[in-house]
Amino acid sequence: MPYSFCKRIICPLIVCVFIISCTNKKNIIYFQGSIGNTESNQSYNPALKSDDILSITVMGIDADAVKPFNMPTSNVSASNGSYLQGAPSPPGYLIDPEGNVDFPVIGKIKLSGLTRSAAIDLLKEQLKPYLNNPTILIRILNYKITVLGDVRNPGTFTIPNERITLPEALGISGDLQITGVRKNVMVIRDVAGKKTETRVNLNSTDLFSSPVYYLQQNDLIYVEPNRSKINSSVVNTNNVGIVVSIISLFVTMAILIKR
Repeated sequence: MPYSFCKRIICPLIVCVFIISCTNKKNIIYFQGSIGNTESNQSYNPALKSDDILSITVMGIDADAVKPFNMPTSNVSASNGSYLQGAPSPPGYLIDPEGNVDFPVIGKIKLSGLTRSAAIDLLKEQLKPYLNNPTILIRILNYKITVLGDVRNPGTFTIPNERITLPEALGISGDLQITGVRKNVMVIRDVAGKKTETRVNLNSTDLFSSPVYYLQQNDLIYVEPNRSKINSSVVNTNNVGIVVSIISLFVTMAILIKR
């Protein structure tokens, strides 16, 4: 093979591959920058929403007095503390489209839009005519998030502790594929009945101060594939061998001509 051909064709190709490799490395590494100088998002106080299924437990000194305000314990599924994928929603108090739950004795109470502590305060106020200083526990039984796109294990996951960050959600979905675009991860959230979209750059430590760093119930995370994966998906694999053969033929002809 002539030296001039190597110099004009092969060497530039090697340089291009090296440059592309260096560029891709910057697009793959997470949390670039100093984490110590990043202000963390401390605002985690999600509000209850329509379609949430609540476990509401009322406790007091008099067991017989609180009994009418509690579901039978056999009807409420206990969480095993693990992330569940595709698990059916356990029974509980469903917040209807108007934001209400139908609570025993009291009737309908509007809980949608309230934080957990505000909902507990409201229930305590409603129970004053019946109970003396009860203790109330509220849990969201169907707290779930969905991860789609270029990850190893996409799906919908039930979160037992009702508190999860975006990196944790990507972790339980098996992390991004090497072809996933890390600088443009989309989080879709329902806010007051409207869908909002927030873009997050996983390459930057700015993620930790993002309003979607802490996820809320029913959040959807989408990871888009990079351009090379999109392009490869539209290539007919049956024609790949033909294309390679044609390229090899042209390279061989070029070498022979240069000789």
